[in-house]
Amino acid sequence: MFRDEAKIYVKAGDGGSGAVSFCHEKWNPRGGPDGGHGGKGGDIIIRASSNCNTLLHIARKFHYVAQSGASGRGQNCKGRAGKNLLIRVPPGTIIRDENQNLLLDLKKVGDEVIIAHGGKGGRGNRSFARSTLLTPRFAE
Repeated sequence: MFRDEAKIYVKAGDGGSGAVSFCHEKWNPRGGPDGGHGGKGGDIIIRASSNCNTLLHIARKFHYVAQSGASGRGQNCKGRAGKNLLIRVPPGTIIRDENQNLLLDLKKVGDEVIIAHGGKGGRGNRSFARSTLLTPRFAE
């Protein structure tokens, strides 16, 4: 079976949220904030590959969602970034948006485009600490 046209929906991964945490250590009585940043969400990448000759494998699955980033944690631990989602298409594939506007033509093997960029991770409460705000109790 041959398929030369497919309509798909893509969603990049969300960025992780920042953490609200405070340092509580015996030898550091005035610890302060130590919340880590959230991780970046995964991107959706479309790449022309010589292993594909039809869009049948794409047409069977309509929704493509990349992995979201993990939340930050205490002790300035940054959240893990989400994995990128790679969609392989045959060379010569034309990519259009929902209004049928031409976005890109993947003419040769190895051409690739990032269709949806992943979200940026939120900042932890340590990045909001200032001389006037020593203990921020919020994060992005």
